[in-house]
Amino acid sequence: MNALTIRDLVEADLEATSRLAAMLVRQHHAFDADRFMLVEPVEQGYRWFLGTQLGRAGVVLLVAQVEGVIAGYLYGAVEERNWELLLERHGAIHDLFVDEAFRDRGVAKALLGEAFRRLDPVVPRIVLVAATANGRAQRLFASLGFRQTMIEMTRTPPPE
Repeated sequence: MNALTIRDLVEADLEATSRLAAMLVRQHHAFDADRFMLVEPVEQGYRWFLGTQLGRAGVVLLVAQVEGVIAGYLYGAVEERNWELLLERHGAIHDLFVDEAFRDRGVAKALLGEAFRRLDPVVPRIVLVAATANGRAQRLFASLGFRQTMIEMTRTPPPE
C-alpha cells in the first residue's frame, strides 16, 4: 500500500470525514432501516457532531490518510462508569469506517492500533459494537482480541 498516515483529525478534515461518516450511517441503515436512523442531511449532522468532539478531553478522533486522501476515520472516547451498560471506566470505539476503495489494505487495523496505543494506558478495557450484518468487521475485531459480550436485540411493533 502507498504511504499510510494515521493522525489526529483536524477541523480541515471535517468535510471529508463527514462524508465517510455518512457512508457509515447509510451502510447501517441499509443493514436494518428499523434499527438505524437516517436523518438527512447526514453529512451536515456528522460534520457538526464531529466538530463538537474536536479537542474534547478523552476523545480520540483519527483519520487515515493515503497519499493525501482521507481513507478512513475512527471516533473513540474514554467513557466513565455507566450503570446502564454495567461498565466501569472504559474506552469506547464509537465509529470506525474505511472507504471501500481503501479496504483490505490494513487501514482499519492501523486506526485501531493507534486508538489502542492512546486508550490502553488509561482504561482497563475497550468496547465497541458491530452490526450483526457486518461479519467482516466482526472478524477484524475478533482478530484484534475483541470478544462478544452482549447481543443487542430490537423489536419493532407489528403493524395494526
